[in-house]
Amino acid sequence: MGVLSAQGRVVPLDTLADSRGRLPLPRNALLVLAQPMPLSPQENVALDAWVRGGGRLLLLADPMLTASSEYALGDPRGPQRVAMLSPILAHWGLELQFDPAQPAGEHSVPLGDIALPVNLAGRFAIHHPGGCRLEAQAIVARCHIGSGQLLAIGDAAVLDGDETGRAATLTALLELLEH
Repeated sequence: MGVLSAQGRVVPLDTLADSRGRLPLPRNALLVLAQPMPLSPQENVALDAWVRGGGRLLLLADPMLTASSEYALGDPRGPQRVAMLSPILAHWGLELQFDPAQPAGEHSVPLGDIALPVNLAGRFAIHHPGGCRLEAQAIVARCHIGSGQLLAIGDAAVLDGDETGRAATLTALLELLEH
């Protein structure tokens, strides 16, 4: 987990809820959650309140992470292999679904001018009308939640590798939350 500071640096966070049960970020900050561990009930409440209060969230929630890791499967230092964010997504009217029959292999889907890399991506479904719309073959959900914004992506392939193009794509995704 990390937050983009006013100086444009990423500042890591260990938890989304401080001792008072609040997300310790300014209201207009930009939070990036990439394949987080399952959130505690207190973290779900803190995240929801923060977004509703004006926070901006880029969420990369991959239902079948294809990135390689130097850590063995199950090692807590490695990435979460399956996104487990159903409670907060359901609260926002979303469900992340996965089609196990889809073909493996990286490809890109258009998101406006962005070529978004995906590999075994999840797709979002909207379960109650509100401030969300689906884009890029439902791999992306853009939501207005209270005074805040959510850009949820059902894949984390944009974080795979060291390519300069990946950094440019990630920057373009962050810029979508500035509008």
